[in-house]
Amino acid sequence: MFTGITEDVGNIVYIRGGRLCVKSALGDISAGDSVMVDGVCLTVSGIGGGGKYIMDLGAETRRVTAFRNLGAGSPVNLERAMTLAKKIDGHIVYGHVMSVGKVVSVKSRQNTRIMTIRTERAFIGKLILKGSVAVNGVSLTVNEIGRTDFKVGLIPETLRRTNLGRAGATGLVNLEADMLALGAGR
Repeated sequence: MFTGITEDVGNIVYIRGGRLCVKSALGDISAGDSVMVDGVCLTVSGIGGGGKYIMDLGAETRRVTAFRNLGAGSPVNLERAMTLAKKIDGHIVYGHVMSVGKVVSVKSRQNTRIMTIRTERAFIGKLILKGSVAVNGVSLTVNEIGRTDFKVGLIPETLRRTNLGRAGATGLVNLEADMLALGAGR
């Protein structure tokens, strides 16, 4: 499990043959560890020199995530699995992508960028106004909910520490609704 608080923005070295290689300054990662990459929980299967981590991508993962649009050089949000020995910020994130959304607009409002994301109606039905959502693994608050889209606000700190400022108005993003809110029996 994860918190949705990005620890590093790494870069994809390659995606090929069902394998993903990411370069990062995270450190303290071993083979077998879980790492969230752009909202997707992956297992480290190998470690290369210079901060390179190799992970296997199953067919289902490739099919249901935005990895299909990423390639060498793409920035990705990274987070190591949480431990109960440290402060838990954000919200509980599993790294199980529920939907892929499309960023349809990003507008500035004072010191915040309002990002509108279009996705399938089934996912919209899982959101709670002012509840949490993970976008590319980043814990955010749902500010507005429409029939086929929702809005989140990106503060300067989030833009600095994640790849969401680079998602642009045409990017695909991985989405996960707040699992704890889903269990509340709405």
